[in-house]
Amino acid sequence: MPAMYSDLPVPTRRAWRRWAVLLIGLIMAGCGDDRFEKRPDELLVGILDDPVFYEPPSDGRDEGGFEFDLLQAFAESQQKKLRVIAVRSPGQLRDLLRHRTVDFLAGVPQQDDPQIRYTTPLREARPLIVQHADSLPIYDPAALADRVVEVLPGTIQQAGLEQLPINPPVVIDNPRATNGIDLLQRVSEFRSELAATDSIHFELAVNFYPDLIVAQELPGKVAYTWAFRAADETLHTRADAFIAAALRNGTVARLRDSHFGHLKRINPIGATQFIEDMKTLLPRYRPAFHDAQARTGIDWRLLAALAYQESKWDPLATSYTGVRGMMMLTEETADRLGVENRLDPTESINAGARYLAELRERLPDKVPDPDRTWLALAAYNLGFGHLNGARQFAVGMRRDPNSWYDMKKVLPLMAQPEYYERLKAGRARGGEAVILVENVRTFYDILARFETPWRSPLQPGLAMQ
Repeated sequence: MPAMYSDLPVPTRRAWRRWAVLLIGLIMAGCGDDRFEKRPDELLVGILDDPVFYEPPSDGRDEGGFEFDLLQAFAESQQKKLRVIAVRSPGQLRDLLRHRTVDFLAGVPQQDDPQIRYTTPLREARPLIVQHADSLPIYDPAALADRVVEVLPGTIQQAGLEQLPINPPVVIDNPRATNGIDLLQRVSEFRSELAATDSIHFELAVNFYPDLIVAQELPGKVAYTWAFRAADETLHTRADAFIAAALRNGTVARLRDSHFGHLKRINPIGATQFIEDMKTLLPRYRPAFHDAQARTGIDWRLLAALAYQESKWDPLATSYTGVRGMMMLTEETADRLGVENRLDPTESINAGARYLAELRERLPDKVPDPDRTWLALAAYNLGFGHLNGARQFAVGMRRDPNSWYDMKKVLPLMAQPEYYERLKAGRARGGEAVILVENVRTFYDILARFETPWRSPLQPGLAMQ
C-alpha cells in the first residue's frame, strides 16, 4: 500500500482497496484449516464476497446480505453463533468445503457432484451474456463464434460457454474481477466486450450501470442453494428442513424483498440521468448533506437520495400542493423547524434531515432497521398521522405494522374510501409513499456504490445503514 495512500484520487484508492481485499482472500484460502479454527458453539459457513449474497462489515455497518440474514436465522435455530468466511471466487469457495474448513457453503450454484449434498434451491436465475448498449446487437448465438467472453472461473456460466455448439468456439477469459457486479462494470466501461453472468447479478448491476443489455441467454438455469459434504447428512437434513419452512412461512420472500424488492423501480433512462446528475449537480450540495449527517446521524447518501426523489436536487423546486425547496417541505413543517427560506438549499437539507430523524424517533422502539427508515420515509411523504392509521389497519389485516414488507401492501389501500373514511386524517396517496420509498432505496444503493461514506469526528456511527 503506498505511503501516501490518503492523498491518492478516490478511484485509485478504491482500486488499491479492491486489490488488498483480493490479496487477503487469496492468503486466507491458502491458510488451511488452522486459519479457521472453529469453536463448538459456532456455525462456520463459506460464502462469496458478492453483493448478491453477502455484504462485509464496512464504514460502521454490520455485515449483512440476503444469504447472511438467512444464515443468521438458521444459526439461531441451531443455537449456534454464525461466523462466515468470505472469499472472492467460486473455486476458492468449493476449496473451503473440500478441505473441511467450513461446515457448509451458502449461495452456491447446484452442480452435478456426488461429493456434495445440496438443499432445496433458494433462488433461481437465468444464465446470460451481457454487452454494452452501444455495441452492435447479437441476434444469433452463432455470432459469438471466436468472440472473447469474460466470466468468473468455476461458474455454471463458464460451463455453458464451453458447451455452446458453435465453431470456432467462444474464447473464454477469466478477468481479475472481484465479483459478479465488478465483472459487469468492466463491460459498462468498455474494458471488456462481453461478460457471462446471471439474471440476478444483471438486475442488480443495471441500476449502477444502466448502459448494460442482454446479448444472449445461455441454456439452462442457475439454482442457488446451500452445499454440504456428502457425509454431513444430519446438518444437511436440518438445513433443508429450515429452508423448506422459510419458503413456506414467508421468511425467504421477506428477505428477497428487503434486499432486492426495490430493483427495477428506476428504468435505465432514469438511472442514467441520476448518475449524470450525481456527477454534475451533487458536488455543490455534498457539504450540506455532510453537515446534515453530522447533525442527525443519518447517512448523507440516504439524505441525498431523498432529496433527489423529492426535487431532483433543484433548490427552487415547487409543487402544485405548495411544498417547496430541495427537500420539498410544507410551509407548516418549515415553520416548526425554524426554516426562514425554504428555497435555501442548506436550510432545506438540514430541516429535511431533522424532520426525517424526528419521524424515525417517533416510531416504536420495536420497529427494527432498516424497516424503521423505510417507514419514516413513508411518513415523510404521507405525514405521521396517516402512517399511524395505516399501521392500525395492518394489525386488523394480520399484517406486521413494523415491517416494510407488509406495510407497502397496506399503504396503497389508503386511497380507497372504505379505508380512508375511517381515518381521522382522511384520504392519503399511500401508493405514492411506496413509490417514494422504493425509489429512494434505489438511489441510495447507487450512491453507496459510487460515493464514499463520510464521518464527522464527533459522530460515532450512522443511524441509517
